[in-house]
Amino acid sequence: MREAQLGAHTLRSHGKTLARAYMHDWIILVLLVALEGGLLIIHPFYRFVGKDMMTDLSYPLKSNTVPIWSVPIYAMLLPLVIFIIIYIRRRDVYDLHHAVLGLLYSVLVTAVLTDAIKNAVGRPRPDFFWRCFPDGKAVYDSLGDVICHGDKSVIREGHKSFPSGHTSWSFSGLGFLSLYLSGKIQAFDGKGHVAKLCIVILPLLFAALVGISRVDDYWHHWQDVFAGGLLGLVISTFCYLQFFPPPYHTEGWGPYAYFQVLAAAAAAAQAEVGENGEVQRPPQENNGEEEDDGFMGLHLVDNPTMRREGDVETGVDFCNLSSPHVSSLAKNGKYPKVTEMEGKSRKRRLGGQATTMSLLLSRRFSNKLSSVAQ
Repeated sequence: MREAQLGAHTLRSHGKTLARAYMHDWIILVLLVALEGGLLIIHPFYRFVGKDMMTDLSYPLKSNTVPIWSVPIYAMLLPLVIFIIIYIRRRDVYDLHHAVLGLLYSVLVTAVLTDAIKNAVGRPRPDFFWRCFPDGKAVYDSLGDVICHGDKSVIREGHKSFPSGHTSWSFSGLGFLSLYLSGKIQAFDGKGHVAKLCIVILPLLFAALVGISRVDDYWHHWQDVFAGGLLGLVISTFCYLQFFPPPYHTEGWGPYAYFQVLAAAAAAAQAEVGENGEVQRPPQENNGEEEDDGFMGLHLVDNPTMRREGDVETGVDFCNLSSPHVSSLAKNGKYPKVTEMEGKSRKRRLGGQATTMSLLLSRRFSNKLSSVAQ
């Protein structure tokens, strides 16, 4: 079923349907973008910072090893490129749509939570001293709190240490990519291919290295990095499982919607079959021609998806009978022996509608029924 359906759901055939079905999800996504923009404007909480606290806040002010502009590139753009490559190969728009939507939700929900917590906590960064006192001259008020005289934007950024935004973004985007790849390559299929596991770990390793760089640059405490990584990984897992089965599941290679479409198609096909096992067809005009019941009521059709009707006289679905049932019918005399000549005669009556399978079928059942009747 998996291979047979590849290429059946493309952007052209199912894109509009998906857009309408998930319109509200995309609207909420736009609202999350607006909310994130508002959180970036809000001033963080300016926590009390005393002189005795400066021991852990006097690390040198350094530039970022991982620039902030690069975070969306590897956390969002890189996974999107991989999703598109897989879509080009499989032509499954459900997989592409849910992967993109899940990734965007993973990153944006993580970003909103991260910046909301940053503004609420207001923890100073390890290099806060040099942000507050760029000339090295510390000034405190009567209560012992700092009186900063540095650049306001730099000071404001110095109160956003917890949790790490670089780390949370990295684990939300690359964590989602890791789960996605583990499902696509079936890393947990029980066959013990360690190479697949290495592919799954690679995005997580890169995200971890980004978090370590934040500590090395003295932009974050280790607790900030740990909390940011945990937040991003948890959110990415929840968002992934919203659209895809767990990677260790037998159907973990595709989204839930893909299998729901296949199930709906199968249910629609079964709905055409009546309770007695006969295909329900609309009445057709025969244009004065005699209706041929075929060989023993069995209609051989070129379309393999159509079911064969049962015997006209007895109403029995002969193709679906088990061997004991066939034996019982033969002993009761409901199905006489069929010779090769009769099979050829039947074939001529079909007028080219049946294939050579009718002759093979007649021989097969003739031999079987003859042995049972004896």
